[in-house]
Amino acid sequence: MDVSKYIDHTLLKSSATERDIIDLCNEAKKYKFYSVCINSCYIPLAKQLLKDSTVKICTVVGFPLGATSTESKVFEATNAIEAGAHEIDMVINIGFLKSKNFVEVFKDISDVKLAIGKTPLKVIIEISELSKNDIVKASEICLDAKVDFIKTSTGFTKSGATLTAVKIIKKTIKNRAKIKASGGISDLETAQKYIEVGVERIGTSKGVSIINEQLSEA
Repeated sequence: MDVSKYIDHTLLKSSATERDIIDLCNEAKKYKFYSVCINSCYIPLAKQLLKDSTVKICTVVGFPLGATSTESKVFEATNAIEAGAHEIDMVINIGFLKSKNFVEVFKDISDVKLAIGKTPLKVIIEISELSKNDIVKASEICLDAKVDFIKTSTGFTKSGATLTAVKIIKKTIKNRAKIKASGGISDLETAQKYIEVGVERIGTSKGVSIINEQLSEA
């Protein structure tokens, strides 16, 4: 199993420098990761660095709280694509979901998906803030909004991905959307466990050490 093709090589911290992004993109090319996942201000730099490679550019919208207006999420997403992003990871409106305002949760996601068309949309449901029933409901709303991926976490709350939550999502969505696990996945064994339960993308800042671990075992 080639784990590298599952990895969105991620650097989203606010203190990330241009040098950090250059290093991230060079690592992504070297290790043949699926994409780099970066804040949108660095899309032009990443586009320049990755122009002769197969590495995609993924960026985040409404990040990390999900509490911005739908209109601003739509603008962020379309603006990012114009700048060169290939995939959008947007954060669900967690407060609306917890308020059971499911119409607004759906509209928030759907408006972004309609605006970006065929560009893959991953919706971060932030499992650490949700009950099992919330996870099921969020997953159902994501399916209704025709998202491409459901993503577990931003990595900015008290905990990240869990196998339990991924299994709940998988049971809910079957094969009607894909799953991205992110947050706290930092070694090869953990990455492989997520892939085994049906995850099709992994968001991690530890991609290099994960692949080096795999290479050392080969």
